[in-house]
Amino acid sequence: MNLGLNGKTAIVTGGSAGIGLACAKALVREGVHTAIAARDERRLEQALAEIRACATGPDRPELLSISADLTRAEAVRRVVRTVKEEFERIDILVNNAGSARAGAFTELGDEAFMEAWNLKLLGYIRMVREVTPYMREQRDGRIVNVIGGAARTPSPTFLPGSTANAALLNFTKGVSKELIRQGIRINAVLPGPTATERAKRLNRQTAEARGISEQEAWQQTVEAIPQGRMVEPDEIARLTLFLLSDLAPSIVGAEITIDGGLHPCV
Repeated sequence: MNLGLNGKTAIVTGGSAGIGLACAKALVREGVHTAIAARDERRLEQALAEIRACATGPDRPELLSISADLTRAEAVRRVVRTVKEEFERIDILVNNAGSARAGAFTELGDEAFMEAWNLKLLGYIRMVREVTPYMREQRDGRIVNVIGGAARTPSPTFLPGSTANAALLNFTKGVSKELIRQGIRINAVLPGPTATERAKRLNRQTAEARGISEQEAWQQTVEAIPQGRMVEPDEIARLTLFLLSDLAPSIVGAEITIDGGLHPCV
């Protein structure tokens, strides 16, 4: 199936692991010149090697990794500026950077909420703000915000992330009406529990907040999913690829949940 992505350029934030890494690999397989941004330089190098192995054929896409703290506005500007200089254009943005602490509400101070809002909520907003001028010039841009199912179904032990996700969903829907008039499509993907290293970290924090073992917490999460398993990062990457492709030209401001039937909805 021709997705119409070959030769385009993309930025994937949080691209060194988990969902972001899976998205970067999927883009490269489609011939997309891809830049990944994350904080940890060592993990970026490892991720770049994995992504490079996905590039096949004579016209392999160009790859780039950028170490950046996306809680800083200047770092966001540097990422976008670097990609524009290296690739000459920016066609695609996959916003995926951001994590939040889990824990009992009474034990989470203001800093836990501020960290989540500054990295994920403001980080996504800043990235969209920086790439849209280039996309507007081209009259073509595709953006997917990987937000998380907690935007719709908040957990009492994940309120910093849930509130950031809810605000991001609101932002995505609102800004979509303005951007589409400039030829830019933006949509949201809401993954449920996903089999990543980050899920294991959140599981530890959740288990501590609930006063149960990590194994019990993990089992409770999986048992709540009708499909009986967590979503794989590659599944989210394939959905993201579809929304970025020429196959979805009129899907605008949409939210699509992918969670194994945990909360049946589109």
